Amino acid sequence: MRKGRISRDTSETKILVEVDLDGNGTYDVATGIGFLDHMVEQFSRHSLIDVTMKVDGDLHIDQHHTTEDSAIALGQAISQALGDKGGIGRYGHAYSPMDETLARVALDISGRPFLVWKAHFTQEKLGEWDTELIEHWFHSVAQAAGITLHVQLLYGQNNHHVCEAIFKGFARAMRAAVELDPRKGGAIPSTKGQLGG
Repeated sequence: MRKGRISRDTSETKILVEVDLDGNGTYDVATGIGFLDHMVEQFSRHSLIDVTMKVDGDLHIDQHHTTEDSAIALGQAISQALGDKGGIGRYGHAYSPMDETLARVALDISGRPFLVWKAHFTQEKLGEWDTELIEHWFHSVAQAAGITLHVQLLYGQNNHHVCEAIFKGFARAMRAAVELDPRKGGAIPSTKGQLGG
């Protein structure tokens, strides 16, 4: 059972995140930030990873801690669910079109966290979510999950479309990377015999 559960309780946020890598894209998400909820729901649906995410954060201050900590908890839950990563595809990539927008996401569940971000937004908010926090969300997920993650906006103008295309591309890339390959027979996909470290 490739499931992960992270309970994170600090003076800034109280978070519960559960994932099932072998799910069907079922989600139950409430972060207190509507647009972030929508994006995590998109991630779940298109990755087929079941996600429960409940966040009680200090939104009376700003959205930074809720954004960052939700991403850390999600990344930790995914890492926990992967275990030693035996048998996984490891790599994933996706081109994600949405109307006038095209995004490209490529990732490696390498145990070596890194984010390359080549995307931008032309407005300060999507709904009530500060767009400057979107890159930070992906950075935090990559760090916590041990993912090398490359995100590139190839083109697009509508900020909603840009964000959604990136999240859907991330979802599709993660789906490919976490899926078990029966030809590998449970072997760890590295000549080192381990991923990371």
